[in-house]
Amino acid sequence: MKEQILVNITPQETRVATVEDGVVQDIHIERASQRGLVGNIYLGVVKRVLPGMQSAFIEIGLERAAFLHIADVIEQRQHPNEVQRIEKIVHEGQPLLVQVVKDPIGTKGARLSTQISIAGRFLVFLPQEHHIGVSQRIESGEEREHLRERLEKLLTQDHHGYIIRTSADHATDAELRADVDYLDLIWSDIRQKSQKLPAKSLLFQDLSLQLRVLRDMVGEATDDVQVDSRENFQRMTEFAAAFVPDVLPRIQHYAGERPLLELYGVEAEIERALSRRVNLKFGGYLIIDQTEAMTTIDVNTGGFVGTRNFDDTIFKTNLEATHVIARQLRLRNLGGIIIVDFIDMDNDEHQRAVLDELQKALSRDRTKVTVSDFTSLGLVEITRKRTRESLAHVLCQPCPTCQGRGEIKTAETICYDILREIMREARQFNAREYRILASQNVIDMFLDEESASLAMLADFIGKPIYLQVETAYTQEQFDVVLV
Repeated sequence: MKEQILVNITPQETRVATVEDGVVQDIHIERASQRGLVGNIYLGVVKRVLPGMQSAFIEIGLERAAFLHIADVIEQRQHPNEVQRIEKIVHEGQPLLVQVVKDPIGTKGARLSTQISIAGRFLVFLPQEHHIGVSQRIESGEEREHLRERLEKLLTQDHHGYIIRTSADHATDAELRADVDYLDLIWSDIRQKSQKLPAKSLLFQDLSLQLRVLRDMVGEATDDVQVDSRENFQRMTEFAAAFVPDVLPRIQHYAGERPLLELYGVEAEIERALSRRVNLKFGGYLIIDQTEAMTTIDVNTGGFVGTRNFDDTIFKTNLEATHVIARQLRLRNLGGIIIVDFIDMDNDEHQRAVLDELQKALSRDRTKVTVSDFTSLGLVEITRKRTRESLAHVLCQPCPTCQGRGEIKTAETICYDILREIMREARQFNAREYRILASQNVIDMFLDEESASLAMLADFIGKPIYLQVETAYTQEQFDVVLV
């Protein structure tokens, strides 16, 4: 398997795509004007405490106050068996060191935690803790204990807390020690700033996307990292030389004439990732609908005809869909609750095989994902941790014509709305005449199919009704002018 990471950088935005054997696996976009806040550390001020919700609103200098729940307060996490009350821990006007754990999404403000964590190359630093944890992705108990012992030998007796990341599996003692020193330096700088800067100040910001790629995304399977900006190529090589020297030889500057992401088909993949319909290889397809509460994925056989029987066709379509669903979740960065409506299968073995294949396909996801069993209705519920906006929310906005409904009223419906509006106006006002301002489609319908209805209304109210096309109006827009 050949894995490549492509980094496209302009002054306005950075786009990163992971490509495996020529197939785009995930896409990350960070815009200069909308850079993500996850990982940022602020000196906040408690604005309001809500004992009934066991939460508080914290001002950190953003447009909306951020949200802190008792479950994300360090005192509660350190003593999970004791019932803590948020009003006993924080009070209005209190300065508080907080970290963003979830970006503002839609109308919701950022979510905060008072448990600070700072990610390094091999370690995650927990300055308020004292224990050493190991990433759950390292499954071998023997290997976990070995890594814990290695790190403890490098630390002083009264050390802070750490989580050993998966990448530490092949790190040398010198590399682990360098990571500890780097994280100590960052924490020391944060503490100094917290004592000098006023409340609502940003104390620490995580690395930019192109540098996070080198720290978090490059693995043993990565063949090369191509970047199309000479200036940022230089910046990335300097960062790699200082913090991830093993990655340095794999960083390449792309200077070709054809745009980097277009060359590897990423631009076309982004367009497809904004579509509701996703075609499967053998004729089936998915319909993906994203709502505020959840995302629904409907699996359909489409034009796929199995070689044996209908049950076999359904089974093969569902199996193929599992891999495409897992990939689409990464590409679109869909989070929260995801409901998958597989094609109904009567065979229990087929159900188990599809569920196993789905879990296997999702195991490659860097984001935490959980999968439930089939419900009695044949649905599968997936929960995927949501930390930032989905691809569609980053790149798109609700349609100004349909206001995000995905549909608009027909011209006929608008004609009837206008007729009712004229009736309401005629009962209240004694106008000399009425003028309808509407889109071309609506006016055309009044001149053709609904001309009799319009004439009947004019006779009924005893006043003339005139029509006027407004080219700037959408199909649902209209005005009734009284003259």
